[in-house]
Amino acid sequence: MNTRTLRTTGRALAVTILAGLALVLGAVPALAHAQFESSDPADGASLATAPTRVSVSFSDTMQPGFNTLTVIGPDGQAYQDGEPAVSGGTVSIGVKPLGPAGRYDIGYRVVSGDGHPIEGSVSFTLTTPGAAAAAPPAAATAPNEGSGGAPIWPWIVGAVVLVGAGVVTALRLGRG
Repeated sequence: MNTRTLRTTGRALAVTILAGLALVLGAVPALAHAQFESSDPADGASLATAPTRVSVSFSDTMQPGFNTLTVIGPDGQAYQDGEPAVSGGTVSIGVKPLGPAGRYDIGYRVVSGDGHPIEGSVSFTLTTPGAAAAAPPAAATAPNEGSGGAPIWPWIVGAVVLVGAGVVTALRLGRG
């Protein structure tokens, strides 16, 4: 090989390496997705007073309308109230009066500005019972048995008779 061919090959190799580096380094920001940053109340916090709102914050802007926040108490009840609100990278939701003292889990499933879903949970501990714990439990409603209303069995028999009559009529008309 002559000197000119070596220079051309060397330049082509250098350009190829630089172009490859530019592609790899240019793609790095596109690979980054929003990350969980913090919550209010903070994960693991112990609170004597129940919050009226909880929030989770992320490193990127969140899309409105695609987010879910839940607040589940130690009694298994859901305490979130309303729809999640989005402000930049923070998603928040109102909280009903909390019940018994104990651990409350804030579950989240949110969608970042780039369309990437993020889900997880954080928790806090309520050290004193909330206002809902003092309220008497709502009376459970029992099925309305023996209330004097019309029984359902005549309706079922009537439906069976009507369907049967329809089948017989269809078969007779089909033969004629």
